[in-house]
Amino acid sequence: MKKRLIGGIVAATILIPTAAFAAPTPIEMIMTAEQVKADEVGKATLEKLYSAFPETKSFEIINASSAQGDVPAEKAKLMDPTNSTNLKVKQTNIVLQEKGGTGKKITLHTNGITGEIEHVIQENWEPKEKPLITLTDQEIKSKVDYLIDKMYGNIEEYEFAMEQMENPNQKTLMLNYIKKGSEAPFYQVFVQGNTISLSRIGGDPTPSNIKVEGLFSTNGKPDYTADAYLNDEKLFSLLKISPTELKQELAKGKSVVEIAASKNVSKQQVIDVIAETQVEVQIQAEQNGEIPKNNRSKEQMLKNIEPKVLQVIEHKTETPW
Repeated sequence: MKKRLIGGIVAATILIPTAAFAAPTPIEMIMTAEQVKADEVGKATLEKLYSAFPETKSFEIINASSAQGDVPAEKAKLMDPTNSTNLKVKQTNIVLQEKGGTGKKITLHTNGITGEIEHVIQENWEPKEKPLITLTDQEIKSKVDYLIDKMYGNIEEYEFAMEQMENPNQKTLMLNYIKKGSEAPFYQVFVQGNTISLSRIGGDPTPSNIKVEGLFSTNGKPDYTADAYLNDEKLFSLLKISPTELKQELAKGKSVVEIAASKNVSKQQVIDVIAETQVEVQIQAEQNGEIPKNNRSKEQMLKNIEPKVLQVIEHKTETPW
């Protein structure tokens, strides 16, 4: 098993939830247990947890908060061209602990925009006499597999890799679960002491509908960030352009919006086409059991995906995301 150096800042980055457009200085508002249960995101988060681990219904909510951050105006404008002010985003954090017993604790960080539980921290679920990190690698993997399976679904399709980090303070294991065809992990897990810290990163493989890869470039290298959004047959039809031609136009430094304008296609038409495809893909994945159902209407899902679509179609090659 390989060893990799891990610094405090890197570890903290993994364990601290970050929304896609999170601000450097989020404002955290404390929530009571009653507020969590009344809040739409908080209630849905608890329902997912209780369904996964029924025993947690008896746990106490010992800490909860709603973290809000400002998206700088220049980035907010990518989401809404009419917006000239900072845009706020929201994330809900809930900590539950067992009453008495071993003091089992579980922390959930939920993206308030998508409703997805992005981070799960499970503490003290093993006896203090034999903490998690003292188990064999296979036993640890089994514990992590179980947590992911309960919170997110079956993981049989994922490739697995485990590494021991060179943490000077205490033994730390990193477990990556990667979908075939993907370079980034879909789930990344750190195990320390008696704690499992799980992050749902979402590194998807190259979809079968990808026509051209690396539509943008960053530092002279292919950038695959927007491929899953722009490789859209309906978009190609709308713009009357082939995938290869689109890539060539983007390479000239144009944005999709500018390319569309040259063909008398409005920005909103582009947004509608891409958003519709993305939501259809998500709904199909939910129906197939590939991802958990979020119980949101199609209209809400379309609204939620628009900020990312706007960011993609306004983007220009060799510029920061």
